[in-house]
Amino acid sequence: MSRAKRMVPATRLSPLDVVDEAVAGMLARPGRAALTVLGTLLGVAAFVTVLGLTTTVEGQISNRFTALVATEVIVQDTADRSGDGPAFPDDAERRLTALNGVHSAGVVWEVADAGPLAARRPTAQEPGEDVKVLAASPGYLRAIHARLAAGRIFDPWHDAEHQRVVVLGSGAAGRLGVTWIGEQPAVFIGGTPFAVIGIVDDVDREAGTLLGAVVPAGTAEAVWGAGTGARAIIDTEIGAARQVGDEAPLALRPEDPGRFRTVTPPDPRQLREGVDTDLGTLFLALAAVCLLIGAVGIANTTLVAVLERVGEIGLRRALGARRRHVAAHFLAESGTLGLIGGLIGTSVGVAAVVAVAFLREWTPILQPATVLPAPLVGALTGLVAGLYPAWRATRIEPADALRR
Repeated sequence: MSRAKRMVPATRLSPLDVVDEAVAGMLARPGRAALTVLGTLLGVAAFVTVLGLTTTVEGQISNRFTALVATEVIVQDTADRSGDGPAFPDDAERRLTALNGVHSAGVVWEVADAGPLAARRPTAQEPGEDVKVLAASPGYLRAIHARLAAGRIFDPWHDAEHQRVVVLGSGAAGRLGVTWIGEQPAVFIGGTPFAVIGIVDDVDREAGTLLGAVVPAGTAEAVWGAGTGARAIIDTEIGAARQVGDEAPLALRPEDPGRFRTVTPPDPRQLREGVDTDLGTLFLALAAVCLLIGAVGIANTTLVAVLERVGEIGLRRALGARRRHVAAHFLAESGTLGLIGGLIGTSVGVAAVVAVAFLREWTPILQPATVLPAPLVGALTGLVAGLYPAWRATRIEPADALRR
């Protein structure tokens, strides 16, 4: 007999055998396998849920930013040239609303010496409330999206005729005890009576208006003189703010546009990308922590399984199994458990995102790049978590294992 024929054939373990061994190992201990899957399931579900909700919330933030902030332009008079007279011409509102892309616009300033505001004629004992008084053109309340609780806002006729009317913010009306305007109650601003024609319930911009009283600009000039520190609030169409900001100074004063300083919103695309990057980084870190917790759970469970199966491993080695066969067996087992957990966790995560979006009346947004690789992430997590237990299993000597 030749030497080649006397050699013992090398032990072989095909990929199918590895899968069979892994499945048999899981079915032999279904409770432990279920707990191991649960760790990966929770990690992958948290991964998909967090990234899905991040994308959904980013969409909501972008929409709200576009709807409010991106449509606001403020035009201010430069402070160092206040001695040149009123910055805004009398027909400033008409000039601004004539620009393409402008919904409404108004000029406003705070009356510095208006005096206290009182529901009854002020006396020495009851001088009234110290409430902010704003002088505004009729378009101001429309530009800040004022919503009325009662009455109406003043119009160009009130402004041109210097009518002594006032619109109260809800906060100021509450301090004065004015809740009903059916009989046009009067309030006294510095001792001068004004008829209350409206109460503003809420605004989308310039929230301080709710705590003050707004009178027509023409009336304010007739009673207290020309004011300083005026500014224009412009409500634009989406995407027109920057263009309107460039054109507004020329429309107001073609001979001296440098007198104004405009404040326009930043580029929506850049801001949206910044928000996306910040939120994405934050929530990706949270998702990674969730996966790490799941991986630690798999590693711990697999390591305990190795210690409990020392006799089995020793018997396999005694029957001819190589170290790599033992390692492949445990890696296949941990990887399969990770894949099962990844598949179930992906389904749970998608369901969680849809449920939250439904409850919040949002549009769920799930990126394929997040959902599709998630089961593979679970499998990879299981493989990585099984590396150390598999290495420990290969270090077990057959003789030592069988003596235990």
